[in-house]
Amino acid sequence: MIASASHRPLAIAHRGGALLAPENTAQAFRSAALAGADAVETDIRLTRDGALVCVHDADLRRLCGDPRAIADLDLATLRRLLPPVMTLAEAIAVSAPLGLLLDVKRMEPEVLPPILAAVQAAEAGPRTLLGLRDFGLIAAARALAPAAAILAFADDPDSAAAARTAGADWFRLWQGDATAERAAAVRAADLRLAVMVGQPRAVPLPEYPPFPVGGVDRDGLDRLRALTPDAILLDDPRLLAGETEPPAAPPP
Repeated sequence: MIASASHRPLAIAHRGGALLAPENTAQAFRSAALAGADAVETDIRLTRDGALVCVHDADLRRLCGDPRAIADLDLATLRRLLPPVMTLAEAIAVSAPLGLLLDVKRMEPEVLPPILAAVQAAEAGPRTLLGLRDFGLIAAARALAPAAAILAFADDPDSAAAARTAGADWFRLWQGDATAERAAAVRAADLRLAVMVGQPRAVPLPEYPPFPVGGVDRDGLDRLRALTPDAILLDDPRLLAGETEPPAAPPP
């Protein structure tokens, strides 16, 4: 993963920059680059005919009102329903020269070889970070690609040591879980820290932070800066660069 041009954390545009343009699209990637992002994050799923595509949800209900699952559609049908959808190869090309965080939604080890092959074919390994959600999958990825950079999207915020044992280089904390003690535990495990802003849901509950996934305000960013994370994932990378005012917190 490339380094930030300043002393601030890496600004990783969540879903390519979901507040700048439609999520996980080439337009979002390009907008994130213009907004000063250091990297873009995108989601990886597999179609029925084996295409690796950049779609967050398991189905198309939210994106275009179709109830079918991505895994049940072939690429041609998916492109007809969701024209801006990118394949992994397209995302790798469009994201250059930014860093690229791949949030792999599938859990089976069989998904790893085609992902790694696409990254290798594009010579994008040095700027790519694999985001994996299962320690077994992390171990499998480490065995297949000893030099790959791997981020653990762990459910348990206190599992940094286990993530390191599995082979991770990075560890994700949600903003609400990001305490000084947990940040220290991530460092003690010899991992780099990435913080995902907002809550792990599209509609937040009445608790801190008062934003859905990807949303953050100035107070939240100031709290996170105090933890000196290596990267922050957010929908609008301009907020981290200080180029625009963040939204006000919604009413309780």
